[in-house]
Amino acid sequence: MNYLHTMLRVADPDATVSFFEQLGLREMRRIENERGRFTLIFLAAPGDMVEGSNKASAEVELTYNWPPADGSAPEEYRGGRNFGHLAYRVDDIYDTCRRLQQAGVTINRPPRDGHMAFVKSPDGISVELLQAGDPLPPAEPWASMENEGSW
Repeated sequence: MNYLHTMLRVADPDATVSFFEQLGLREMRRIENERGRFTLIFLAAPGDMVEGSNKASAEVELTYNWPPADGSAPEEYRGGRNFGHLAYRVDDIYDTCRRLQQAGVTINRPPRDGHMAFVKSPDGISVELLQAGDPLPPAEPWASMENEGSW
């Protein structure tokens, strides 16, 4: 048995792809299905790339269901927190959070401990960031930053 991917339904694929690219993931492939009226976008982290190929051992699948052809309102996705969260190990949690914050991403749970932080995708999916190896020494502005919202 192999882990393949985690699927997330998204309302704005461009915003969500941009968010995950800020985390360091890259788009692997995109499938447009006109008959089914959906788009699948597969993303992978550099550490999940299979050496010598253009494939990954684990991916995030973003599913965008197109608006109804009859002009009715698209389905509204709620309860992203009910999903739980995705988790990624990062080389430098402070640098990662700084890049995300500069890109306009709210750091919901700052890495006060030099080990763990939480952010959310544009669709409300919680993403846990964990420092690779030992925690970094506490550093400002993170050490004194309060939580914002939920994660």
